[in-house]
Amino acid sequence: MNWTKIKNWINTRWGFFSLLCFLFWLKTILIYYIDFNLGVKGIYQHFVLLINPIATTLLLFSIALYIRRKIPAYITMMLLYIANSALLLFNVIYYREFTDFMTMNVMFGFSSVSQGLSSSSLALLKPTDAIILVDIFVLIILLITRIIKLDPRPIKRRQAAALTSFSLLLLLINITLGEISRPQLLGRTFDRNYLVKYLGIDTFTVYDGLKTAKNNSARNRAESSDVNKILEFKNENYAAPDPKLFGIAKNKNIIVIHLESFEQFLIDYKLDNQVVTPFLNELYHSKQTYGFANFFNQVGQGKTSDAENMLETSTFGLPQGSLFSALGTDNTFVGAPAILAQKGHYSSAVFHGNNGSFWNRDNVYKNLGYQNFFDARYYNHSSNNLTEYGLKDKLLFHDSVKYMEHLQQPFYAKFITVSNHFPYVLDEANTSFPKADTGDSSINNYFVTAHYLDQAVKEFFEYLKKSHLYENSIIVLYGDHYGISNSRNVKLAPLLGKDPATWNDFDNIQMQRVPFMIHIPGIDSGSIQEQYGGEVDVLPTLLHLVGIDTKPYLEFGTDLFSKQHRQVVAFRNENFTTPNYTVVGNTIYDNKSGLILTHPDEQIEKQVTADRKFVNTELSLSDTLNNRNLMRFYVPNDFKPVDPHLYNYQDCYRNLLKIEAELKDNSTSLWHQNHDTSTIGDYTSDAPELATTDKPDENPPYLKQGHLK
Repeated sequence: MNWTKIKNWINTRWGFFSLLCFLFWLKTILIYYIDFNLGVKGIYQHFVLLINPIATTLLLFSIALYIRRKIPAYITMMLLYIANSALLLFNVIYYREFTDFMTMNVMFGFSSVSQGLSSSSLALLKPTDAIILVDIFVLIILLITRIIKLDPRPIKRRQAAALTSFSLLLLLINITLGEISRPQLLGRTFDRNYLVKYLGIDTFTVYDGLKTAKNNSARNRAESSDVNKILEFKNENYAAPDPKLFGIAKNKNIIVIHLESFEQFLIDYKLDNQVVTPFLNELYHSKQTYGFANFFNQVGQGKTSDAENMLETSTFGLPQGSLFSALGTDNTFVGAPAILAQKGHYSSAVFHGNNGSFWNRDNVYKNLGYQNFFDARYYNHSSNNLTEYGLKDKLLFHDSVKYMEHLQQPFYAKFITVSNHFPYVLDEANTSFPKADTGDSSINNYFVTAHYLDQAVKEFFEYLKKSHLYENSIIVLYGDHYGISNSRNVKLAPLLGKDPATWNDFDNIQMQRVPFMIHIPGIDSGSIQEQYGGEVDVLPTLLHLVGIDTKPYLEFGTDLFSKQHRQVVAFRNENFTTPNYTVVGNTIYDNKSGLILTHPDEQIEKQVTADRKFVNTELSLSDTLNNRNLMRFYVPNDFKPVDPHLYNYQDCYRNLLKIEAELKDNSTSLWHQNHDTSTIGDYTSDAPELATTDKPDENPPYLKQGHLK
């Protein structure tokens, strides 16, 4: 076929339709092999991968064939092509950060995340992404210049219907081929990689949409009796507190420091013989600290928001998307702020230098019972003060003092840091640690921002001591999730003394360790704890330390200090780890050797089966609880359900001042204890911005700048 015949063919509707289908198939296949790690093995899987975009592409684009009028038909074809290309691009960007694909919950919750994003998404773009976009512009130009002419002849309805039927038949064949290679492919859906590998992104997206709709329907049909199985599981797995530690921190302030993207390997790590985190190392080994060597993040796609949810409620995040974003506005929670307020008369606040809408926090925090939320509006957001995700850490701690000192004690306060966040960019003025040399800029910079975070935490601790908050507080520090994704761990491996060629799933699981430290000033029994646990275990552990028994509450975690704590750490994808072995899919690894147990003995198989059942059960029950909002049907004894309408974060600072004025001499705030004088003078920081764009002010920025009236 010569060029003239090809050109004439493209100038027909069938020809232009075929061109679009071919181009989309081609770039989808290229993206599969360039960007996605789908684990394709053997001729059969490669064949299925090559054909999986065809059916849905034909089916989707065939919609335009039913339109008889010329211009609307071509516009529809182009809009469908652009929309599908956009879906492909968004999945590419999302996959690079999360090693996962976008679900409906992620898409529906995107606006609450995007408002907190700036240019960080650009850091995930690569030159190869032009594959997805360049043809769109070329096609538009060819159509405008009439090099590609519009065919006025409509497609016969019978021909369009025949193509639609053929597409559906091809889709059925595609699904059958996938089921042959992976039985129960649609029934289990435990790994979205399998769905995309066998069925394609479009089919996965449609399937996920149907599944999401089904979950929403189940939520509407939920009844109070549905919570009974969850209560039975909770009661069977309740772990009683250690009598020696129960109430050891009663009536103390609780200060939680969220160490963004901070992995456990950074503790005691030296890069080119330089200590990365000297202060956190010292804190970890202190006799006043319980540090946990085998504490794992258990987040899913919700990452930071999943970590927060687990720490606040001791329930898991969702298998798809962010619980905060997808369900947090409407769900009922029984979380730390409300429990502490009702059982220990705690006031509460969150300090975070990003938009309150990020991860839907401004709604979720009200449902959790947080009384105050100091978000971006309460800080000076001069561009020099910001990183990609909000206020720099040193400024966050320093500038929060003017608010924290007005909280009534005891208080529960959480600081969410952001400087140690991908892509780990820090300005030269704040950089005091050398970069690594791995060929990956994000890994190289990771040590720089981690060192900066370490310095920020040290400055905050020094303030706590000078202001005398330290003695009456318990300080909890935790890493929320991994900093280096699985796809980048291979480049990190040499810095950890590992061979990239032998790096495997077992190593990736070990890299899910994050720091968890409970620092209690005045004790001398602190030590490094070896028991296995995860983020879902934090709330019951913390509540027992402050003297609140967790038996009435519906929690999936257990007290890490309890003798009844079950050391099985569940990950959101149903993999799990224990002190003896790690299970990834159907593969069992021995923890001591890191080798696969190809022929495990009967005792190990029995234990793995029992642990797998436990993991699947707790994840499933947690999903049922959250997806159906079953907590609305369960009210613990002596607990009053949270009324989110009681909280308004528009004027938290004035509200704190009002409470102080009403309490007068009965006020327990640090400000009042310091003779109604600010303690900001006790804070020493080397943050260069304090001398330029973030000068200390008597009045908070939001008052001076007129953000709120």
